[in-house]
Amino acid sequence: MLTVTGRVTINSSPALRDELLATLQKGALASLTIDLSAVTYIDCSGLATLVEALRFARSARVSLRLKLHERPLYLFQVTGLLPLFDPLPGTTIQRVSQGKA
Repeated sequence: MLTVTGRVTINSSPALRDELLATLQKGALASLTIDLSAVTYIDCSGLATLVEALRFARSARVSLRLKLHERPLYLFQVTGLLPLFDPLPGTTIQRVSQGKA
């Protein structure tokens, strides 16, 4: 498990990217869980970093899972990215209802 804390922004996402790719390149992983439950804020560069890690993981045949709390979970739901990641066991992905326009 890789634990991420604080804010994931354009300033911190390059370091996260390096850590994720280094972890995935070690090999011998069947799955990797990224614990974002202590992340207070994530911007679009953070999302892009996680999508890039997902692409790398898939090419290496590694299951990539996210552990999320309410705010980041909502962001992944509304962007449509959540279903791309493998759910944690016992996790139910719920569709966010959209209000009437």
